[in-house]
Amino acid sequence: MTSFVDRVSAAAQAIRTLFPETPLQHNDYLSKKTGAHILLKREDLTPVRSYKIRGAFNFFRKELSDGEAPALFVCASAGNHAQGFAFVCRHFGKRGVVFMPVTTPQQKIDKTRLFGGEFVEIKLVGDFFDDCYRAALEFCQASGGHMVPPFDHKDIIEGQATVGHEIATQVAGGRAPDIVVLPVGGGGLSAGVTRYFTERGSAPRFIFCEPAGAPSLRESLDGQKRVKLAKVDNFVDGAAVAEIGRENFRHLKEFPADAVRLIPENRLCATMIEMLNVEGVVLEPAGALAIDALKDLPKKEIRGKTVVLVVSGGNFDFERLPDVKERALRFEGLKKYFVFRFPQRPGALRDFLQLLGPDDDISRFEYLKKSARNFGSVLIGIETKDRKNFDVLTKRFHDAGWAYQDITDNEILAGLVI
Repeated sequence: MTSFVDRVSAAAQAIRTLFPETPLQHNDYLSKKTGAHILLKREDLTPVRSYKIRGAFNFFRKELSDGEAPALFVCASAGNHAQGFAFVCRHFGKRGVVFMPVTTPQQKIDKTRLFGGEFVEIKLVGDFFDDCYRAALEFCQASGGHMVPPFDHKDIIEGQATVGHEIATQVAGGRAPDIVVLPVGGGGLSAGVTRYFTERGSAPRFIFCEPAGAPSLRESLDGQKRVKLAKVDNFVDGAAVAEIGRENFRHLKEFPADAVRLIPENRLCATMIEMLNVEGVVLEPAGALAIDALKDLPKKEIRGKTVVLVVSGGNFDFERLPDVKERALRFEGLKKYFVFRFPQRPGALRDFLQLLGPDDDISRFEYLKKSARNFGSVLIGIETKDRKNFDVLTKRFHDAGWAYQDITDNEILAGLVI
């Protein structure tokens, strides 16, 4: 029986029929910021702008080489797995059916249809992924279709491990990097890359990064068993998974829980905006996880070392940009939201505006309700150029006798009114 390293090498060679290896690029900006030699593994530059095409391709390749091939393949996904699946269906000339929630953005539906062409049919079912996934399984049973999982399968893991194979051949001198930072969703990429380097006998230090609102690997490593999260923040949709894959966790369970960094969603938005403005690189939230994780690594630990950051995807819907900018400003302390008890008298607004500094700007002013004859509740959003300006501003509010509440970090209230 061939080794895992040999199987991954064979998969990497076979995948060259789809696309050349993705670049491993030195990033001068991040290197200067950290004092390390920062290399970006640009999986956002595959034909479907994510690494997911690798696992899907390897799954199909293995199935089609095992004698009697399935006539119909099925997947359930609202994102990168669907697009990789569709591309591979067209490549092999195989019929595929993609189940997506009804709430899937039209852009993702259109891209999946474009990649799959005449070989792929899209079915929109349910408001949530669980409903969609259940419908896909029922369809498979009724039609004899073959389910292609997004991460929890040995052939998917083997395909994602080709990222590690390429890194090993691209690092100068053919040696392993000192540190590899891997984003984690269901665990296919991290299970494959860690196993490849470990069995190759040249394992670097691995750092994993998950969204703070979806810490399925961290919780599972803490408990030494797979944990299904009761609640998941879906903002980082490419990595917001409630439970790490069974096969994937089998390969990752020996890592310590503190090898996983939990990335705050709003801070991640600041990293996305930074990479767009400084480097001109468009990243989806999951694709920016590894870059953002640099903020949690002390400079003295990584100075002078070769650090590879796997940029997992760039399928960003620009309709989300206002939300990303909003979250980034709030994280950086440059935007706050207040609810004021506003007096209903002539000149009240003028008095309020006179408290603002030259760099302060009202971005939102909205009456929520009139709580009494002489007062009303008003939502006010304020942006400024320096976070320290809010210290001055809130002191002015206090000295002038204004009654208000800062709701910027109040998740319940902010979620309802912002």
